[in-house]
Amino acid sequence: MLVASKFAITSIVSLLVLAGAAASENGTVAGAAEDTPRYTAAGELQVPARFREWVFLSSGLDMSYNPIAAAAGHSTFENVFVNPAAYRSFLQSGTWPDKTMFMLEVRAAAGATSINKNGQTQSEQVLGRELHVKDARLDGGWGFFAAADSGMGIPIKRPADCYACHEAHAAVDTTFVQFYPTLLPVAKAKGTLSPAYLADEKAAAR
Repeated sequence: MLVASKFAITSIVSLLVLAGAAASENGTVAGAAEDTPRYTAAGELQVPARFREWVFLSSGLDMSYNPIAAAAGHSTFENVFVNPAAYRSFLQSGTWPDKTMFMLEVRAAAGATSINKNGQTQSEQVLGRELHVKDARLDGGWGFFAAADSGMGIPIKRPADCYACHEAHAAVDTTFVQFYPTLLPVAKAKGTLSPAYLADEKAAAR
């Protein structure tokens, strides 16, 4: 009877372990599927609901190139996230694989917050979100999408200024890796910095 009980307990534990492993695997697969580009028939991009679980690359302050926004006198923080699979690939190669997805989230800055009366912190107010996607099916291999309240990314069509700026000045593969302090050393070590970026750096050093 004791032997049978031990056998039964061992079998139950084994089943629980296998079930847990299956659930974990399914969760990983589901997460991976959500972190790759998914489009509607009209070409709109499904905005990933879990982008906050992606890798956080950097936060810039007042990085807008829009002169109207800069003249408004209100500071903003620009937070950049990238899907984990693309991040891991970049660490190995120094460049971005197909299906890379960036999320840019712009938040209003707030001063004198709580006990901190100096400097600025990020407020709850989200001013906008934009996705930058590497996908061979897109014109030029990269595309920008403005995240709408509907949860869809509306394509920003060429020749918008964002395309020209990224292609002319980005450090790696039309992305501003020069603003990502943990990734710029990787690109330098892998020798993947773009000629355009190197030319900008050379001109700035004169």
